[in-house]
Amino acid sequence: MPTSPTEGRTGVVIVGSVTADVTTFSQRLPARGETILGDQFTLFLGGKGANQAVAAGLAGARTSFVGCVGDDLFRDLVVDGLTEAGVDLAHLRTVPGPTGIAHIRVDASAQNDIVMVPLANAELNTEQIDTALDALASSSSVLLTQLETPSALTAHITGRGRELGFTVILDPAPAAPLAADVWRSIDIVTPNETEASVLSGIEVTDAVSAEQAGRWFLDQGVGAAVITLAAQGSCVVTPDGTTIVPPLPVDAVDTTAAGDAYAGYLGAALANGATLTDAVRLATAAGALTVTKQGASPSLPERHEVDAFLAERTESAARAAS
Repeated sequence: MPTSPTEGRTGVVIVGSVTADVTTFSQRLPARGETILGDQFTLFLGGKGANQAVAAGLAGARTSFVGCVGDDLFRDLVVDGLTEAGVDLAHLRTVPGPTGIAHIRVDASAQNDIVMVPLANAELNTEQIDTALDALASSSSVLLTQLETPSALTAHITGRGRELGFTVILDPAPAAPLAADVWRSIDIVTPNETEASVLSGIEVTDAVSAEQAGRWFLDQGVGAAVITLAAQGSCVVTPDGTTIVPPLPVDAVDTTAAGDAYAGYLGAALANGATLTDAVRLATAAGALTVTKQGASPSLPERHEVDAFLAERTESAARAAS
């Protein structure tokens, strides 16, 4: 697993989903069959793939996105949002029909639930993936993907990435069983505690159980596991040992895109030559800042904000220790 950028290959490629995010905010979520009045409504670019591409772009990496968008009224929302973050859209394909949609509900405690309807995302295919990865392999070293694209393509994405020499990162969300050969083509897997529990069969509640789950991923052939534990930080498990990267507590407003900020910044840092532990620290800061704002893509922080936040927390910790 590279810890320094291959010469000339400092870019990040994201293969994944893109949606128009329809989000409602209310004091609580309704019970089954109940109608309640909400407080606010937003419509923004979303989808795990697109959010992670925006995050990687804002982190300063040369970022390319591979996915499908519909030819409906939401196309401009998607294209404009990605372009503003500096993401290369040469491999974003427009297909007939509606763009993917995510319906997100957020309550006053910043927790959320999501229904994602793939729509145009279901049109992603192996030919599009192969064309993109072949074209980008000479300039990019990190490939990041998720599980909102058709499940039959996951093995193809990760396997082709491995063949072309990418560091392959899988954000296994939404969690779904994967074939054995998929695990063996992944360099880094980044589940949260719920996803780690579903995939490994080990209930993850703390650092000890996270390490056990991380070992399970390594036993499947994954190079390293980074298990995020929300307020307990991140558990980084590699063949050389386990490291706990502490959290950076903040006042949460909306947790919707925290994991996507984390993944995008992780990929960008690794493409820039950071060690895995240092990349996780940067990703932790990006995820923490994201939950302090409403919305998915609008809450993703720029690199200067993340650097300033990290510097402030490091200085505070140093003062507290002196």
